[in-house]
Amino acid sequence: MIKPGIPKGTRDFGPVVVRKRNYIFQTIRETFELFGFQPLETPAMENLSTLTGKYGEEGDKLMFKVLNNGEIYTAAHEAKDNKELVAAITEKALRYDLTIPFARYVVMNQHELALPFKRYQMQPVWRADKPQKGRYREFYQCDADVVGSNSLLNEVELLLIYDTVFTKLGLKGYELRINNRKILAGLAEVIGKPELLTDITISIDKLDKIGAAGVRKELEERGLAPNDINTIERFLAIDGSSTEKLSQLKELLQSSATALKGIEELSFVINSGYGDFNTTPIIDVTLARGLNYYTGLIVEVKAPATVKMGSIGGGGRYDDLTGLFGLPGISGVGISFGVDRIYDVLEELQLFPQTAQQSTKVLFLNLGEDSARKAFGYMMQLRKNGVAAELFHENAKMDKQMKYADKRGIPYVIILGESELQENTLSIKNLVNRQQEKIEAAELPNYSF
Repeated sequence: MIKPGIPKGTRDFGPVVVRKRNYIFQTIRETFELFGFQPLETPAMENLSTLTGKYGEEGDKLMFKVLNNGEIYTAAHEAKDNKELVAAITEKALRYDLTIPFARYVVMNQHELALPFKRYQMQPVWRADKPQKGRYREFYQCDADVVGSNSLLNEVELLLIYDTVFTKLGLKGYELRINNRKILAGLAEVIGKPELLTDITISIDKLDKIGAAGVRKELEERGLAPNDINTIERFLAIDGSSTEKLSQLKELLQSSATALKGIEELSFVINSGYGDFNTTPIIDVTLARGLNYYTGLIVEVKAPATVKMGSIGGGGRYDDLTGLFGLPGISGVGISFGVDRIYDVLEELQLFPQTAQQSTKVLFLNLGEDSARKAFGYMMQLRKNGVAAELFHENAKMDKQMKYADKRGIPYVIILGESELQENTLSIKNLVNRQQEKIEAAELPNYSF
């Protein structure tokens, strides 16, 4: 007998969990639509060449590669080394995120799209990461991106989407942290090591995990001199209000035109006056986001401090992303929601409304053939009016049927006993407050469940 199981880092979702997740999806989807974004879907698999080299060294290691079908053993036998073997038997990979596939889609459909193109996408992605709380190998991303526009108003609107969604979800105390990759590029220029930008950002991005001493050690291992590291540490120590941070950045990075441009863009997003934020964005100079394709604003959403969880969303501007596929000069900016982590946060903070956990609203008790036949007609009447209803599947003891309703979280049961059938009435019991009333059958369509 085979013991049933599922791969590490994946999960089954029962009905209650699916309904809660759908509540999150629906809240995000409605907000995307509200802001004028259009839906898009791409295949679960992409060509390996599409994905490789777009996420940095660590990203390439975490891709799930897909074996070719047919003649695998012949290719393996003829391969001279591991690289040749991988190339011979793998040409595809499960998508690592939704942004690179989106860029590929834009290039392939450039002549049909009206620019700027605002799309949202809600699909699973796969990463061969070490499974732990809040980190899975299969998980959903919900992205919103704009391509074909350089306007910083897009950045403001995307931040407002975050603000709108988390406000609707009732999540208080989250942090909307922003930075600009031009500032980080300028830092690399100031220390005279622009070619080490990726090394520097990868190390800075680990600050929360390995601390300042760990970052310093890693920078030393990457070949940076003590003076260079001292400058980076001065940069990471910048603190205060947004105005104070911008001032300190200008002073430290004044010799870099690239950094000054990034500071100007960051200042616009913070001080433009567009939009009324419930949660004000915070400038975080330590925010690096290790993905190579970001070129402007970068953003990360942190869960409330009361919850032990990493980021629950992130994104940024990527001016040259479509250039990777032969279509230079199209600017893009986007954000992503980490639905699985958002679920865990809402669950821990008990923020899911009761309505998000319900399916059936009314259960008709089955009290025999005559009762069931009459109840079935009433049930269909409720369904036509948009009320989710069902009839218990068999004529069982009332206690069993009531326990079923309780276990399912069904708030109302309707009883059609002999007296109700004779009087053409229905007895409705509210299982939340345990109150029961009898109504005329004609009143059912207008009853407030």
